[in-house]
Amino acid sequence: MPGNHHLSLAIFFLSLFFVSTRADDNTNSDPIAGYIPSNTPTAIALTLYILSATIHWIHWFRYGRQRYMLTLTLGMTAMALGFAVRIGVHALPDSLGVYMVMDLFILLSPCAFLATDYVLLARLASTFDDEVVEKTMFIRPSRIVRIFVWSDVATFLLQGGGGGLTASNNPDTANIGTKIVLTGLSLQLASFGLFAITLVIFGLRIRSQFPEVWQSDSTDKSLVGGADWRVLFYTMCLTCIGILIRSAFRIAEFAGGYRGTVATHEAYFYSLDSLPLWIVMSFYCVIWPPRFLHSHARGKAAIPMTEV
Repeated sequence: MPGNHHLSLAIFFLSLFFVSTRADDNTNSDPIAGYIPSNTPTAIALTLYILSATIHWIHWFRYGRQRYMLTLTLGMTAMALGFAVRIGVHALPDSLGVYMVMDLFILLSPCAFLATDYVLLARLASTFDDEVVEKTMFIRPSRIVRIFVWSDVATFLLQGGGGGLTASNNPDTANIGTKIVLTGLSLQLASFGLFAITLVIFGLRIRSQFPEVWQSDSTDKSLVGGADWRVLFYTMCLTCIGILIRSAFRIAEFAGGYRGTVATHEAYFYSLDSLPLWIVMSFYCVIWPPRFLHSHARGKAAIPMTEV
């Protein structure tokens, strides 16, 4: 559903514009983040995200320029930009504008990773016969993206709006922003949790009710070549784990308060947010989804772009 993708991008850049219009320096000499980010882990994260984003873009140009994979490539690129701006936060720890731009990039870019998995499940399910889909999916493939993307658009707005308030010099305003972001993150976790359950049930039902379909691609073909659809399924399950870890961390971070222990200690951010996300989304550097989807489709038409 291109309209949803475009709406999400428009909201994201509108948030950045809002930040730029009120990017006055913080009058408080304390670092806005609660600490001054270290450049060493930032540089490592920036390098890793640039590397993975580059590989994703290479795959995207090499394997058909599938529009539905732009959520992944743009999401990884936006995360890299977030870490690039984080270096600026180290140099200007009291700059409200620099901090807010970094926070919006790093906080909101993972929404694109969620959207990637939504599209992939819809397209993977569409490669099976109607009987299989009807008995394994409790949400129609054509509705998966529509339902979950619009859910994320709502939580995206809450996170973006609240994130812009959390760095305010006014404690009451910052507290309101924290509560708004916490609400958005909690709703996003619930929504993505439902999606993860949908994905797992889909695989388990195929395995139990259609064993011949479950084993249909188990041949002597190259794993990287994309013969076995189950490789993509398992990869998607792993990405869900990484995203859920990150979502739980973000909830704990904001629940603890803007100046809480989790929010002001950099090690938590890298070990429970940026690293898990990078690991699981980098699996797609090796398991490039279109190769698996096209291999398994066996001539059956994929869901039209108007649906996803």
